[in-house]
Amino acid sequence: MKPALGLTVSTNLVITPQLQQAIHLLQLSTIDLQQEIHEALESNPLLEIDDSDESGYSDAHESSGREEPQETTSHEPSDQSLSRDESTSRTEDHDEGPQADSQWEEQIPSDLAVDTAWDDIYTNDYMPPSGSGSHDEFEGPYERNDQEASLQEHLLWQLNLSLHNERDRLIGETIIDSIGLDGYLGTPLESLAEALQQQEATLADVETNEVAAILRLIQQFDPPGVGARDLRECLLLQLDQLPTDIPRLATARRMVEQYLEALASHDYRFLMRRLKLRNEDELHAVISLIQGLNPRPGSQITSETPDYIIPDLVVSRHQGRWRVELNPEAMPKLKVQSHYADMIRRADQSPTNQYLRDHYREAQWLIKSLQSRNETLLKVGSKILELQHGFFEQGEEAMKPMVLADIAEAIEMHESTVSRATTQKYMHTPRGIFELKYFFSSHVSTAEGGEASSTAIRAMIKKLISQEPPRKPLSDSKLADMLAADGIQIARRTVAKYREAMQIPPSSERKRLR
Repeated sequence: MKPALGLTVSTNLVITPQLQQAIHLLQLSTIDLQQEIHEALESNPLLEIDDSDESGYSDAHESSGREEPQETTSHEPSDQSLSRDESTSRTEDHDEGPQADSQWEEQIPSDLAVDTAWDDIYTNDYMPPSGSGSHDEFEGPYERNDQEASLQEHLLWQLNLSLHNERDRLIGETIIDSIGLDGYLGTPLESLAEALQQQEATLADVETNEVAAILRLIQQFDPPGVGARDLRECLLLQLDQLPTDIPRLATARRMVEQYLEALASHDYRFLMRRLKLRNEDELHAVISLIQGLNPRPGSQITSETPDYIIPDLVVSRHQGRWRVELNPEAMPKLKVQSHYADMIRRADQSPTNQYLRDHYREAQWLIKSLQSRNETLLKVGSKILELQHGFFEQGEEAMKPMVLADIAEAIEMHESTVSRATTQKYMHTPRGIFELKYFFSSHVSTAEGGEASSTAIRAMIKKLISQEPPRKPLSDSKLADMLAADGIQIARRTVAKYREAMQIPPSSERKRLR
């Protein structure tokens, strides 16, 4: 073969930094997006928060029955403010003309091409705009400055108030370090004594009974039951700290000490016979007292920061029609400062002015990327509202089977785009706050040849269990038969899988006196 030159025509997707930014913003949760905006405001002097009344997004989609969602007028304040800035600057500095502006001002397309199978080409190489703020330094509006003390800190504080002997304090600190987050001591006392002998020269002669004495002191600390080595000891420690005049306290202590296994298996006849109780009312009073105890005392003391959810979309009923709109409290509203825009157009080609021009383009792309994100979320949310109309009207039992492909096909976007647009995005509805992925579920065939959502089936199982007689709870086989009577054919093991997913115990553990 001879070497030759030729021309070929092909279509390739070039993922520009601006496109990476739009994709990056699309996949962020609301709290992460607010942090990203905070960093952009610090690093870009041309950006500012738009607090004007007319700057809020009024995008909304409505749905009623099977009607297609109708889109109302969409206001894009950022583009409007940019247009006003441009017209004002061109009026004040008409000598340069539009031709001079076009030399440096980058044209932004009306629609950003964020819809693509970018799982194959997008990597996590995108770096957000650099600025003085960082993820570690930024403290969002829901960050807490006063972190709660951990369980170990809470116990050490009580230990320092109770012990003044250095030897006893070292033993107590070692015991507290071995207590888990649930409040239980998982290390044997013999092992603790050996560790202390090797750790400190002054404790070379420490014995197990000395460690046990300090442990008994710690077991009197708050929260009640801390430092226990098993469930029985944990419950007994809590019963010991209750007032002695509580009715049935002695019987409850005897039940925990001797018949905890029978209580776990709900062998009520055996318990009544052994404890010499006259009727079920007395047994119920004793069991209620035990059920009021905390089997995980360490859970009362936690240093974890709570996770807050800010919904991206809000669904409401307006004049008989369901309406989905962007959450105005969550959507950032940005604009370019007109004063700097005027300075850029009147200035020369100095490095300082070039610096402002670069930030002006970054601000334009950021605002357009945010608008594209909001439009994508609104499209996805409106289509979910349309396809899951029965859920909003009747609840979980009316949920229909739906997968990502259904939404992607309906709004003419790629599945990967829908997947990123529904991850960590939440919708506030009259029935609660749900992640958008909650509305997607697999389908199960019915006896009539139709399909039922797995979410709806779980709701039916939960409803049947809530209505079961407490003395004779429904088994998984019985639940499968009852669902079959309603036309939903599923196996017993499928019922068990759904029940376990909802963290509902089996029938043998759901048996109650009343």
